[in-house]
Amino acid sequence: MTEAHTHGADELCEAGQSLYVRALRAGRVRADDTDEAPCLVGLGLLQPEIGADPGWLRPVAPASVLHRLLRRSAERIADERRREERLESAFAPLIQLDGSHAAATVNPTLTVLGDRERINQAITEAMADATGELLAIQPHVGPRGPEAQAVALVRDQAFLDRGGRIRTLYQHTQRHRPLALARYEQLRGDAEARTLDEVTERLIVIDRQVAFIPASRDRSLALEVRHPSLIDWFITVFDRLWHLATPMYPEAVQQPSLNGITPRQRAIASLLVDGHTDAVIADRLGMNIRTARVHIAKLAATLGSESRAQLGYLIGQSGILDPPA
Repeated sequence: MTEAHTHGADELCEAGQSLYVRALRAGRVRADDTDEAPCLVGLGLLQPEIGADPGWLRPVAPASVLHRLLRRSAERIADERRREERLESAFAPLIQLDGSHAAATVNPTLTVLGDRERINQAITEAMADATGELLAIQPHVGPRGPEAQAVALVRDQAFLDRGGRIRTLYQHTQRHRPLALARYEQLRGDAEARTLDEVTERLIVIDRQVAFIPASRDRSLALEVRHPSLIDWFITVFDRLWHLATPMYPEAVQQPSLNGITPRQRAIASLLVDGHTDAVIADRLGMNIRTARVHIAKLAATLGSESRAQLGYLIGQSGILDPPA
């Protein structure tokens, strides 16, 4: 697979579409031609002919492939629905122990949201009548599509127009991302953003009444939380991080380096001595793994390290992680 071919298994790239059209017209294509578009075989759009030359692949009817893919999607959705039912059954007796079963039946303190569409709908509904404050922690999870960006912008601007206030925490890497910067250039009202080297998982708290947190590693599930004690805990964590964070606007003065070590490299050094891999470091600091490795290489060069093990030792000896006097 070429480096450019990086889309998901359920997508069809331009090269794949072009090759598939050619296969439909000619009735077959050489297997070697799919090296640039392995998605065709992955999706089942091309397959070997039984008893024929294995060097050739024939196209499968697109309607048949679409039906199969949709059936798989429906099965996954059904699995998520069954998971949702199991979670609700597991939480039901705990909610009853709260002593307010009648109220919980109407407005449960914990609700599992089973897919991204339902999550976004629940957030939109909670925002519809909100007039107080929106607190958000947004770790780097990859770029959102333009449609999702536009929906969020309209929703947040309507909240600001009603007199609301928005406070958002990002990682430092978001300070230089055009989409993040453009968002606060477009919003009108009391909207403020700050950044840290690391933040927690995604969190949204609306009017100190309802919060949304991930309920699965891939963020396809979420919990809608209305328990007052949990809401208070979320707000306390947010406020403490907020006071430690650096304002995104106006642009803060670049922090000075310490013996040639930048603040970003010090953050990486702290994670290195804890034994984290390059991938974990990149994820926690909101950067891609190549950028993380560039910073690690510069840190090693500055400290004169020739190996990963030696780098950890030199970090400890350098004093760059010592608290300020």
